[in-house]
Amino acid sequence: MNVFVLLYNSGTDKEGIHSIELKGRTIVLMFEDKDDATRYCGLLEAQDFPLPSVEIINIEEIKDFCIKLDYEYKLVEKNFVPKTAEDRLLISPPQKNLEVEDWGGDNNNNRDIDLNTIKENLEKLL
Repeated sequence: MNVFVLLYNSGTDKEGIHSIELKGRTIVLMFEDKDDATRYCGLLEAQDFPLPSVEIINIEEIKDFCIKLDYEYKLVEKNFVPKTAEDRLLISPPQKNLEVEDWGGDNNNNRDIDLNTIKENLEKLL
């Protein structure tokens, strides 16, 4: 099964995947429907967040990527209707985002993650 994810700097050595932080967890969003992913991008842009691109990828590749980095993943199904405040974050970004300068900060519970490993994992997603 293929899903849609949001990538920054797609195809470059600075490629990154959009995620949200929720209660100390990093969650990668996967969208079943391209229109939902595109709409989420528009909401990010409206918050002056850098605009990601919508990329199609095999769901198993994203799951493997997340497992290796100890991230969680959430599938936003087509016609998803949120039932909780947490669910709403799956269809609308949080009001506060990390500043671009904070992306390289230590947000991994003081773990050192090899940047080459991350880069290799992201390259495998393509």
